[in-house]
Amino acid sequence: MINENGKYEIEIVDFTDKGCGIGRLDGLAVFVEGAVPKDRVIVEITKLKKNYAQAKLVDIIEKSPLRVEPACEIAGICGGCQIMHVGYESQLDIKSESVRQTLKRIGGVDESLVNEIIGMENPYGYRNKAQFPVGVQNGEAALGFYKKGSHEIVPCSKCSIQHDINEKITAIVKEYINENSIEVYDERFHKGNMRHVVTKIGFTTGEIMVVLVTKAAARLKGVEKLVDMLKNEIPGLRTVVQNINPDKTNRILGFKNKTIHGDGIINDYIGELKFNISPLSFFQVNPVQTKVLYGKALEYAQLEGEETVFDIYSGIGTISLFLSQKAKKVIGVEIVEDAVRDAAENAKLNGIENAEFYAGKAEEVIPNLYKQGIRADVAVVDPPRKGCDERVLSVLSSMQAKRIVYVSCNPATLARDAKYLEENGYTVENVQPVDMFPHTMHTEVVCSFKRV
Repeated sequence: MINENGKYEIEIVDFTDKGCGIGRLDGLAVFVEGAVPKDRVIVEITKLKKNYAQAKLVDIIEKSPLRVEPACEIAGICGGCQIMHVGYESQLDIKSESVRQTLKRIGGVDESLVNEIIGMENPYGYRNKAQFPVGVQNGEAALGFYKKGSHEIVPCSKCSIQHDINEKITAIVKEYINENSIEVYDERFHKGNMRHVVTKIGFTTGEIMVVLVTKAAARLKGVEKLVDMLKNEIPGLRTVVQNINPDKTNRILGFKNKTIHGDGIINDYIGELKFNISPLSFFQVNPVQTKVLYGKALEYAQLEGEETVFDIYSGIGTISLFLSQKAKKVIGVEIVEDAVRDAAENAKLNGIENAEFYAGKAEEVIPNLYKQGIRADVAVVDPPRKGCDERVLSVLSSMQAKRIVYVSCNPATLARDAKYLEENGYTVENVQPVDMFPHTMHTEVVCSFKRV
């Protein structure tokens, strides 16, 4: 008999897609935060349901050979790195197997088509963007990350997956807030002003952007002193921006920016291509693996120079511009109008004239293009986590694009869409997982489909 609050010894046999250990107790699945496959542990049942139980880790009787000491002192507290307590090679094995099983279970994809994941030589310091919530602790400003499953701030001066320069930037901003008595935002009452500090860093160019997210649009008191401090202490500082977010929301950035210093953008490269990055631009956070990911997408597209290519969910045009180097014409479709403007600017920045971009919902723009007689020989889709709208896949099937390359941040929705495409004239050729986010359970996947 299993009881809530009871303590039991179990062996951990698997991970969930959120990095939670899974064990079994009399056939019942037990989910244990912080446990690792092959751990033998004592757990306390905290929630008991008919089909599963949740438990907290009380003691490790026998450590898994997969377990390592995390490189970060708050790895088990912060919600960012779910599996830093697992050795990196083991992380890669776990992710590869997770992609295989997800695609097989949901989409019926042959496991043998899934290649081993492409990992990083150095899986630390890889993020070019950081977001620090601002709070108050012991009467002073605190910058850090949210505690797992909460909005309680865990102060953190050094994050091992972020760029080292963030440690210095956050210390300077914290000093500025305290010395100038800047009111810190309190989300419980929707009062106060300073909400977040966001940094963006060009890994190739060394250019740095600091974004101060405030509730109010008024210029911050003494902000010129902050700019001087940052200019003196932060090599590569190009711009400081105030982003205004007046809404009661969990969304970090608002829609209006005021440039305080510099020109409001930084530049960075992916391969030979140069990109303008603004506060609101979406740009992949791991530039090293982005080059790998997009290179694989270009390889799978098998372009010969005469194709019209659709890049659907095109963002600021990163994949479009990669494709344009090998295609006759690229048509990008993106719902965010600012991103479409950025994409057009990035094409101009790189002297690319065979790429054009449309603003609108993919499920509306793609059918309209098809009605006008515009067809894709090859389509690349890079949808959000919810996957492709079925109307997009339906039109691509109708126009008989000879190849579809699917870039996915969610293997489950990729699997669902793979099943649809398999039922509508396509077959999976190749699946390549790429580890864009070491120490987390997130995996990017490039999957190629060919017309049968």
